[in-house]
Amino acid sequence: MEMIMNSLAGLDNFALYFVVSIVFIFVFKLVYALVTPHDEWKLVKEDKNVAAAVGFGGALIGFAIALSGAASNSIALIDFAIWGIVAIIAQSLAFALLRFTFMPKIAERINNNEVSAGVMLACMSVAVGLLNAACMTY
Repeated sequence: MEMIMNSLAGLDNFALYFVVSIVFIFVFKLVYALVTPHDEWKLVKEDKNVAAAVGFGGALIGFAIALSGAASNSIALIDFAIWGIVAIIAQSLAFALLRFTFMPKIAERINNNEVSAGVMLACMSVAVGLLNAACMTY
């Protein structure tokens, strides 16, 4: 019984970090909607746009990877929150980088349901999320 209680000793910290992480995912969705010129939710839910679903799904996964790096390496909740904000900025810059350098017509292509554009956006987002998480170690 003591072993079980010792294992559950960190449950309150888990719950706190998990709830803050879920809040960060919602904040990321709002920020990402402001950064992108297309409305992902409308494209996915109403238009059944696969390119938007793949691109936005990759952005969420990339952000979650970065956020997990922040959670794993933080020394306190405020530290986690600061690095969570850094992760939001980095993931938003990933879209800007793709849009203004490699694929200037990516928003138009996603609106047109070009799956290859959504896949490239997803890949860029996951790649930046991995790098973001790796760079948060100290």
